[in-house]
Amino acid sequence: MTECVEASSRLTASELAFAPNATSPGHVTQPLLHLTVALLFIAGHPACATPCQFEAQGEGRVAAVVDARSVRLDDGREVRLTGIEATAATKQALTSLLVGRDVILRSTNDTPDRYGRQGALVFIGESDSSIQAALLAQGDALVSAEIADKDCAAALMASEAEARRQKKGSWADPSAIKNAESPDDILAGIGRFMVVEGKVLSVRQAGAMTYLNFGRSWTRGFTATISKRNLPAFETAGITLKSLENKRVRVRGWVEGNTGPRIEVRLVGQLELLGANEPTGVRP
Repeated sequence: MTECVEASSRLTASELAFAPNATSPGHVTQPLLHLTVALLFIAGHPACATPCQFEAQGEGRVAAVVDARSVRLDDGREVRLTGIEATAATKQALTSLLVGRDVILRSTNDTPDRYGRQGALVFIGESDSSIQAALLAQGDALVSAEIADKDCAAALMASEAEARRQKKGSWADPSAIKNAESPDDILAGIGRFMVVEGKVLSVRQAGAMTYLNFGRSWTRGFTATISKRNLPAFETAGITLKSLENKRVRVRGWVEGNTGPRIEVRLVGQLELLGANEPTGVRP
């Protein structure tokens, strides 16, 4: 899978030479053209055919993009793109890539959410690579960590990691990854999905909640919280929360808080242990 991500990320201008002129009327802009070609390139690469190939849960033609994570098919169904959270560029990329295209929906089930949307990974035609993977590879989306299948989750995370390493898309922004030592900067993004890096200074349990404290002030510092009901998933994954003390960790999720920012960690994939030799992400 790493081979797949690296291959797709090394597309050069010469590899795009066959594509239509991006400045011509009716054609997409160059970054979105690059994304389209990347998607086709990934689909044809033998290392990319395995992950995320869940059972087909229907197909249709995309009539419109509802928002940065939802599209409407021509039969009226709404589809939520699972596995990703949006960036500022996601909706534009989806509009250019999907409107008018025939797609196949793949997921472990087709049960609609409370808004009536069908959650799925979206594939253009018979492509082996999802739109989600393409968006992540270009830095135009963030991994949401909601995909339970380990191979698929790892593939999506690898796509994001390569875009992050190359500072593509949203990762070119110096503030793309927040520093846990700057809680005010994180708190300014309350209500948004964020990625935060820092060192866990202490792990404490109070009642039914475990707190990963990244600051010395428990009330003002950044904290990741894990409910007791979610602990079995971490235990199954071989993660002992207490062992995270003094370790560098990357946390992703929706920022909440009042005096101090926090992210509630419901899924194992929201926490990443950073190795001692792993480069720190883009810092503010």
